[in-house]
Amino acid sequence: MVPYPPLLVPALTVRADAETERLRGACLRAVSSLTDSAAEWVGVGVDQSGPAMLGPNTAGTFDGFGVDVRVTLGGTVASRPDPLLPLPALITGWLREQAGARVATVHLLAPDTPTDECQRLGATLAAKDVGLLVLADGTNRSDARSPFPPDARARTLDERIRTALADAGLAGLRALEPELSAELGVAGRAALQVLPGVVAASGGTWRGELLYSATPFGVTYHVAIWTRTT
Repeated sequence: MVPYPPLLVPALTVRADAETERLRGACLRAVSSLTDSAAEWVGVGVDQSGPAMLGPNTAGTFDGFGVDVRVTLGGTVASRPDPLLPLPALITGWLREQAGARVATVHLLAPDTPTDECQRLGATLAAKDVGLLVLADGTNRSDARSPFPPDARARTLDERIRTALADAGLAGLRALEPELSAELGVAGRAALQVLPGVVAASGGTWRGELLYSATPFGVTYHVAIWTRTT
């Protein structure tokens, strides 16, 4: 599980920053671990264009964020890169290239996707022999640097997400409330709620490892790895 801010891409940052490097390093560690398990990925994110599925032949560019950094999901690309490709797909493509995964498919969910629908998608994905990359940011209302006025509930919600990711806690993710998550800027809530569906359908015992959790620039970012151990 990774966030998807454009600042993960070095070419899009003006200067080196220790906290950015720490976040980027955690994300690269997570996706390197994912590639160790599976050369084919399925990414799950949230976008207003959802529901939609983007196949491996998809290509895009970060030109809209200031630099023409081009990425693909790994297939044969015959057309020009899509300048409007949603950010979760762009970051999936960039991380895929960094980690050396062969191909990726991206599912984009609508922001208001109901919890039970998210879990049904998770159950479907559990039957596939792929690595799952979940893309979601934390809250964007936790402190004075946040892009929206601070809300006292944001830190509590981030702590709930942090604990669930660290402990592979299914109940904590299932309990995320769509309306509250939207109010506090957790746009990837639906993507997070795919995880309980995957685990429930897969069975076995799962271990969570939290690699990063902080609010460096007013938005909270969490990076974690979930691994089935038995």
